[in-house]
Amino acid sequence: MSVPDFWASAERAKGTIAELKKAKGIVSPFDRLLREVEDEKLLLGMALEEKDEKTIREVEAKADSLAGDVDRFELVTLFRKPEDVLNAYLTVHPGAGGTEACDWAAMLLRMYTRWAERRGFEHEIIDAQPGEEAGVKSATLHVQGEYAFGYLKAEVGVHRLVRISPFDAAKRRQTSFASVDVTPEFDEEPDIEIPESEVRRETYRSGGAGGQYVNKTESAVRLTHVPTGIVVAVQNERSQHKNNALAWKLLKAKLLLRRMEEKEREAAKAYGAKMDVAFGSQIRSYVLQPYQLVKDHRTGEHTSQTGDVLDGDIDALIEAKLRGREIDRKQEAEDLP
Repeated sequence: MSVPDFWASAERAKGTIAELKKAKGIVSPFDRLLREVEDEKLLLGMALEEKDEKTIREVEAKADSLAGDVDRFELVTLFRKPEDVLNAYLTVHPGAGGTEACDWAAMLLRMYTRWAERRGFEHEIIDAQPGEEAGVKSATLHVQGEYAFGYLKAEVGVHRLVRISPFDAAKRRQTSFASVDVTPEFDEEPDIEIPESEVRRETYRSGGAGGQYVNKTESAVRLTHVPTGIVVAVQNERSQHKNNALAWKLLKAKLLLRRMEEKEREAAKAYGAKMDVAFGSQIRSYVLQPYQLVKDHRTGEHTSQTGDVLDGDIDALIEAKLRGREIDRKQEAEDLP
């Protein structure tokens, strides 16, 4: 940044400053932790020498607090890929279960919205296709915050819900499924050439709130990449031109992410769990009846606080996955409720 022509290119300068900010975001907390640990070690040594029990207890309490800080810092160091720090697009699709599944997809969308709010992340629903009776047929949430993609990529897969159906007069227990996909928002539009012949483009009227103009004109855009089956839809802008531009950017990001995963031989891990949105392919179960339990089938992490989880308290579930806690999936399948 000290070179004379640093500001000659505003875009390059902006990128460098952003990179510096990210680096400081990791190094500064680490330096602070080192200083605090050294200070407490020095204070403890003096307290032991003076046999000052009160100060010793205070240092012990501070040590517990620092241990939590170290734990959180360690979690950030797990984000080793360049795209982990980026914003994210999270898409929810209902699977087997009809109206039940559409309602479940809407519940998941709310869960991730509440999670973003808890973390102080900005968020916006850029597309939501309402279900015929309830819920959503599909929805995409744009989440803006540091390491948004790094955290949310742990949620990719099929989510299973077991509950007493609110749509069944007989009050029978129902099982519903919905899939979650996450794509990073790259700082620059991916340099990927997509022949227009491979993309089917559709326009339609935006659904939900948005004003008379949004609902009366076909401003929403849906793109389908025929060779891969990837579908993106955007309807949050009043301008069809803006929705179209964002849809193409999102489609390119999805294709780039898929290529990156294939190159790293991680495509099976990231997409294999979503092959069938039905029994046997879920990454997590949310059981509301006949008992209360949320269990991640990849890590074994579980909690009976289902209300808290559905209200966005999913950090423990995400963290377990990021830390690589894996269990025997074969045995887990046998133990499924």
